[in-house]
Amino acid sequence: MSSKKKIAIIGGGASAMMLACVLDTSKYDVTIYERNAALGRKLLVAGDGGFNLTHSEEIAILLTRYTPASFLEPCLLAFNNNDFRDWLKAAGVPTFIGTSKRVFPEEGIKPIDVLNVFLNRIRKNKVEIKPNHFWKGWNEEDELLFENDSQQITVSTAIAVFALGGSSWKVTGSDGGWANHFKAKGIATLPFESSNCAVKINWNNGFIAQHEGQSLKNCELKINKKSKKGEVVITKFGMEGGAVYALIGEVRQQLKLNHSAQLFIDLKPELKQEEIEMRLNNRGNKSITQQLNAHLNLNDLQLHLLKSTLTKNEFTNSSSLANCIKNLPVEVLGLAPIDEAISTVGGIALDEVDEQFQLLKMKNHYCIGEMLNWDAPTGGYLLQACFSMGYFLAKKLNEAEGD
Repeated sequence: MSSKKKIAIIGGGASAMMLACVLDTSKYDVTIYERNAALGRKLLVAGDGGFNLTHSEEIAILLTRYTPASFLEPCLLAFNNNDFRDWLKAAGVPTFIGTSKRVFPEEGIKPIDVLNVFLNRIRKNKVEIKPNHFWKGWNEEDELLFENDSQQITVSTAIAVFALGGSSWKVTGSDGGWANHFKAKGIATLPFESSNCAVKINWNNGFIAQHEGQSLKNCELKINKKSKKGEVVITKFGMEGGAVYALIGEVRQQLKLNHSAQLFIDLKPELKQEEIEMRLNNRGNKSITQQLNAHLNLNDLQLHLLKSTLTKNEFTNSSSLANCIKNLPVEVLGLAPIDEAISTVGGIALDEVDEQFQLLKMKNHYCIGEMLNWDAPTGGYLLQACFSMGYFLAKKLNEAEGD
């Protein structure tokens, strides 16, 4: 009979799979319990439209993309984006840095190929995978309860690692329903809220009929003291895109305080306001609209936004027009619902776990991945943190057994 300690991993997403790849199975008997028929379903969904695995930023900059950065810093330093790229290359997934500085698998490598690399590593590491096991909480002895094909199964394990995800993309099984089991144990959780999502704006019907689906390219969004350059897509609901997603945390805070938030769009981030005003003043016989088009290269969408924001007198005044080009105000009335969000915040409160993600109220029970209350924008940051957490915890558990 094996004298090795048993580790049960509950959930089969990014953090769980990395954990299973790195755990030392000469010291542990490891089993993954996954509610779906196979691991990595959310990983495949994330791969639609381009499989962005991580970001190539220097680690000092990359750390600033997370909220709170201090919570994730140890694991990101222990297994950073370059370490992850090296790990992928050794596993058979070479990567490249795109024009946006995001990291992708080399051409021809599909999301399913990347998933299969993880699955092969997991099997090679002699980790058992039990699909269709839906976690139902604990019994009175703190044993794990699962439902499999309508049968109730009890699992006794020395160590339990939960990687149950947040509450976005319910189609993948990530619905946040697990939170009630932790609440019943007196573990504090926060309500799930949308992150990396569209913002709601009450556009004029005529404006949206003309411009729905169009993009504001090379603009900069600003709120409070934070800003993000990028592309913004106009939708019937409001606005979405990378620049919007990066500021959702600040928007969410304003919405809670004021029931609305104000974003400012810089339509010409490469020009100073004084330069714009000077060009507007030197228009000769051209109309304001002609000048905006010819010397500032503003398109119909940008012109329509300006005209819908400014009065006629403000539009014909070079100073107020230049200011609006640099600081076009847009009122945000809400966020997209969780079902339409790329990720969520909320879940297990961070002060419920120690520096190795162990629950303070339940020894040998760990939580990793998006089920913890941290946030990051799209661009590879979410996946990087999940992989780093799985790697970091595996190394800590391996070291603990070796002491």
